[in-house]
Amino acid sequence: PEGQRVVGWFSMASRNLLIGLGLSVGVAVAAVLWQRAKKRKEEEWERGAFSSSVGVGRAEATWAAKNQVKGVVGRDEIYNAGERGEGPLQLPAEVLNGDLSGLEKKYDLVIVGAGLSGAVIAERCSRELGMTSLILDVRDHIGGNCYDYITKDGIRASKYGAHLFHTKEVRVWEYVNRFSQWMPFDHRVKGRVPDTSGEKKLVPIPPVQETVNTLFGEKISNEEEMRAWYETQRVKPPSGDAQNGEEAALSRVGPELYEKIFKHYTKKQWDKYPEELDASVLMRLPCRETTDDRYFGDSHQALPVRGYTRIFENMLLSDPNITIRLNVDFFQAREQGLLPEYDMLVYTGPIDSYFSQQGMPKLEYRSLRFEETYLEPEELSALPVEERKTETTGDGFFQEAMVVNYPSPDVKFTRIVEYKHVPNQPEAVKQGKVAGTLIAKEYSSAEGDPYYPVPNPDNRALYEKYRALAEKEEGVCFVGRLASYKYFNMDQAILNALEFYDNLKETGKLAPKRRPEDYGEGDGPK
Repeated sequence: PEGQRVVGWFSMASRNLLIGLGLSVGVAVAAVLWQRAKKRKEEEWERGAFSSSVGVGRAEATWAAKNQVKGVVGRDEIYNAGERGEGPLQLPAEVLNGDLSGLEKKYDLVIVGAGLSGAVIAERCSRELGMTSLILDVRDHIGGNCYDYITKDGIRASKYGAHLFHTKEVRVWEYVNRFSQWMPFDHRVKGRVPDTSGEKKLVPIPPVQETVNTLFGEKISNEEEMRAWYETQRVKPPSGDAQNGEEAALSRVGPELYEKIFKHYTKKQWDKYPEELDASVLMRLPCRETTDDRYFGDSHQALPVRGYTRIFENMLLSDPNITIRLNVDFFQAREQGLLPEYDMLVYTGPIDSYFSQQGMPKLEYRSLRFEETYLEPEELSALPVEERKTETTGDGFFQEAMVVNYPSPDVKFTRIVEYKHVPNQPEAVKQGKVAGTLIAKEYSSAEGDPYYPVPNPDNRALYEKYRALAEKEEGVCFVGRLASYKYFNMDQAILNALEFYDNLKETGKLAPKRRPEDYGEGDGPK
């Protein structure tokens, strides 16, 4: 009996061991299969996203190497503290409810606008000088036009159109690295442009050698040949200097590229033909002689790893000297006597709105309207070839690149943005767990939130009158794009605000160090 018990025990142990080994092997096999499936999904996203031999969101090696952002850099204190959410943080009710009761009796600064200019001034004044700020914004979020979020389908999108950070200013680059992690990104734009036969081709914009070869049947293969082609095309302005946008464009790219890419796109964007705009608008057209298809040439080009909103969260939310109230109309609150006392008002809104009671004409702005559509895989497959080129578009994507411009007059929108292409998408997107895609068609409009000042002599003369009023306004600092009637790139807006702060440290006065036009031309509508 004892021997039988031993044999039975060994038999049972053997069976359990085999079962255990089987389970272990099964778990191991399942893990391997899961990893393989995950890798296939990630490779599927990488194949579909606009990429190069360097990676998703990167230019080819020669041009990617010019980007001084190498790998992920910067710091995200909110992430470091354990926050793993991909989208904007939930703000407290007292920030969102529009109620101005319960505030301190007095603040050093009341700042109108929670965008770049207001946030930089609040952060600097608090961090270095211990000053208190109350930030007010009529919108229900911080970040101004930079605000991005995660859609219900899991895609990171920008509420006010695609934002691409690029700078040559080391000071600005070092500053933004304090509030976010950044990954290198070389923005490249494609356009659907008709060739000489009228067939629309996908080509790089700004024009490079490939653009000219594809549209006009040329065989340009080097910079010298491209330079020579430009020389055969360019038209010198009759007076020597370009007097308007059309003369500027013709002197830069010649009539063929002007007609196919720039003339009608400008009309759609500004509701004015180039001849009705300042020469400065079209003089900034890049004339590429190389194969460099990057939209920008700045030394630092990057995307915030967890989106632009995270920058503002790190700048503002944990600072005890900074109070934020959203869903507040500054002008209504002022009229109703609801504002606390303050030493200085920092105004970042439209300058003509501030002086609306003066009876002067309004400045002219262009706005944007976004028509967003989420497309499931089956909807993508059903699209006609005129809308989606299946031979060049990856599975789960609508188009070949993040941004595709439509410069022809037969299409009402200016461009389509497909956010799924960018490498700072949430992990679920990059792992292939989001099968569909979000596209945003952009339409330029005279109605809506002001985006772009319209540069022409009449508006410039009118702004000078507003600027004269602003300089006489005691206790008010006018700062930023709308208050300066000047399109600033993100880095220009940050630098402008930093220099306002410099002046405060050096002279005790929150004031500009230079005129808005001294920062150079911004990108404007893209």
